[in-house]
This record gives sequence, structure tokens and C-alpha cells, in this order.
Amino acid sequence: MTINEAQQRVDQWIKTYGVRYFNELTNMAILSEEVGEVARIIARRYGEQSCKPSDEGKDLGDELADVLWVVMCLANQTGVDLDTALERNFAKKTQRDHHRHLENDKLTQT
Repeated sequence: MTINEAQQRVDQWIKTYGVRYFNELTNMAILSEEVGEVARIIARRYGEQSCKPSDEGKDLGDELADVLWVVMCLANQTGVDLDTALERNFAKKTQRDHHRHLENDKLTQT
């Protein structure tokens, strides 16, 4: 599935099951909440925090998909074509950073 197809599927789901999009400010708050859930899993699974019983069974992939879902909602609401935006972003990063990371000694140290 392309990003554009995913945006269309999110839009169709919202129109079929969600009644309407939450407003942009609400979706921004939801996005922050979902990113926090990803951070919680990362901190406990890959960081130094210990898990609580309530953390058991949390699926990182599902939480990342929740983040992507809300990003697509915001894109749909604001008229952003994420396929096009991502292509522009790749070009920007390539032009700006094409040597930067390769020449970063910090990245070659183990």
C-alpha cells in the first residue's frame, strides 16, 4: 500500500465508522498521547526503565501504527499529500545532509 492509498483508507474509515474527523487541535493532542505510548514502550524495552505489569503485552508496532494513523488524519484534514511531502523531504535531506553523516566521526565510533 502506498502512503496515498493509506491516507485514502483512513479517510474512508473515518467517513464510514468515525462519523467525522476530530478537529485538528484534538488530533494534535491525540498524536502527542500516541507518541507518549511509543516512548513508554521504548523506555522500558530498550532503555533503563523497568516494566510495570500494565506494560506487559504492549505492541510497539501497534503503537507506531496509531501514530501513523493520526498523522494521516492530520494530513487529510489539512490537505497534505504525504507521498509528495515525503518525496520533497527526501530531496531536502539528501541535498542538505549528503556528506554530513558520512563525515561524522561520532557515527563511526562503536
